[in-house]
Amino acid sequence: MKNTGQLSRRQILAAAGFIGLATLTGCGSGDDGGDSKDLSKKQNGAMKEYRAGQQFKATKALSFSMLHNDNPVYPLKTDWLFWKELTKRTGITVKPLDVPLADYEKKRGVLIGAGDAPFLIPKTYHPAEVAFVSSGAILPVSEYVHLMPNFQDKVRRWKLEPELDSIRQSDGKYYLLPGLHERPKSGYSLSFRTDVLTKLGLTLPKTWDETYDVLKALKAEYPDKYPWTDRWSTNTPFPCGALFSYLGQAYGVKAGWTYDNISFDTDTRKFVFTAAQDKYRAMVEYLRRIVAEKLLDPESFTQQDDQAVQKLLAEKSYVISANPQELVQNYRYNLGKQVKGATIEMVPVPLGPAGPIVLSGIRLENGVMVSSKALKSENFVAMMQFVDWLWYSDEGQTFCKWGVKGVTYTESGDTFKLEPGISLMGSDPDAPKDLQKDFGFFNGVFTYGGSWKLVSSSFSPDEQKFQEVMSQRKELPVDPAHPLQSFEQEQATLWDTPLKDYAIQNTLKFVLGKRPISEWDAFVTELKSKNMQQLVDLHNKAYERFKKENG
Repeated sequence: MKNTGQLSRRQILAAAGFIGLATLTGCGSGDDGGDSKDLSKKQNGAMKEYRAGQQFKATKALSFSMLHNDNPVYPLKTDWLFWKELTKRTGITVKPLDVPLADYEKKRGVLIGAGDAPFLIPKTYHPAEVAFVSSGAILPVSEYVHLMPNFQDKVRRWKLEPELDSIRQSDGKYYLLPGLHERPKSGYSLSFRTDVLTKLGLTLPKTWDETYDVLKALKAEYPDKYPWTDRWSTNTPFPCGALFSYLGQAYGVKAGWTYDNISFDTDTRKFVFTAAQDKYRAMVEYLRRIVAEKLLDPESFTQQDDQAVQKLLAEKSYVISANPQELVQNYRYNLGKQVKGATIEMVPVPLGPAGPIVLSGIRLENGVMVSSKALKSENFVAMMQFVDWLWYSDEGQTFCKWGVKGVTYTESGDTFKLEPGISLMGSDPDAPKDLQKDFGFFNGVFTYGGSWKLVSSSFSPDEQKFQEVMSQRKELPVDPAHPLQSFEQEQATLWDTPLKDYAIQNTLKFVLGKRPISEWDAFVTELKSKNMQQLVDLHNKAYERFKKENG
């Protein structure tokens, strides 16, 4: 790995509890216009012996500005218990700059570009941070994680160094503090009307071949219906984004919501174009067969989510993509009201040619960017300690998710339970209070990542069963770091979007039978005419360069 000696030094400092922070030098990026390498003048309010697992408390009252992604489901309230308790525990007052969810990414870019961004910029998904690297507007946060013992502890214990390497830029640094997961967490798979399967003597499928057999049996019993209708096709560049994502996983390829033009081939140790791979073609051929035999409703690729769900509720179909929340709060709840005796279950992602795997990279989540302006503040060290406690300590993560023990929840062993009269995402429709809306906890700005105990603490019994199976599957190796230089990134962007659009359009044409599979080779040739090979070569060049410089 990169900078092995430097990381060892930082681990030693973390173990020592950062005694004598004033002596720490050589840690800055040098791009803030001041003496960024000397943190001795930036420790106002910082704890001198801050360790992993320790409650952070500023030595004097401080405040930090933060961009806040305002979710319309639980709009920001200034009197949330979250804000009051956060200040009580840490001595820090957060000053949120509230931005509506729909405008968040655009507003974030405008603020950063104008130099008006708050110090803390959370809810950022990699690679969104890349656009702000060349201007120096955001910090190379990897240079300052020695101030974050909880972050370092989880990276070390959960062996997340390869994932962090995958988000490094061409200078060897990363500019986003991502959410960290102990285990991979999957979200989507197929769900089946189990009462109907039982009536027909069928069992829940464990593989995609068995899925085909179940669909055929349903079609034989109900020849005038499509056994499977699907959703998550609108407001996304890849229709049926969930389906393609987990089907692609079974074939070992990025598809649907996880689609990326570039993938790493572990056999050749080279980057390749995703949609030109043989295993991508195999995935397409499987789905083409399902559609051709009228087992999957072709309207799945264009219809609104509500239309797909209504077909399920009206018993026009018996199979649909699900996540654990939709399964319980939508499908099962509404089927129970409309169809007597109806039961529905979500299965672990059926196995395919790739075996029991999950795609790589899902142990990192959205995270926090830090404005370069923050490095000029005398409170910088305290701010990084605060970020470390709030987003990366077990105590901070539990607080963000569940709130205040004895007020919003109780804990017994590994079990967390909301206090009576408090609901979370519809868990108690009759409760007078809501954990998100009325208290400000379980806010997506702060709640992500963590230990498996914490992540699974809010699982329904269905999700607990689903995630336990999925978490035991092997995670494919993370694509190795191959950061592009700024001029390469500009060129790649020009090629990337037209190629992605063309790959998705033709994927759907093949699946829907609007283009015969016999034209697959012609499709690959067309991709080449749109600079496919040049894009692949660019990424492989960056990969070889990064290996040479950071090997």
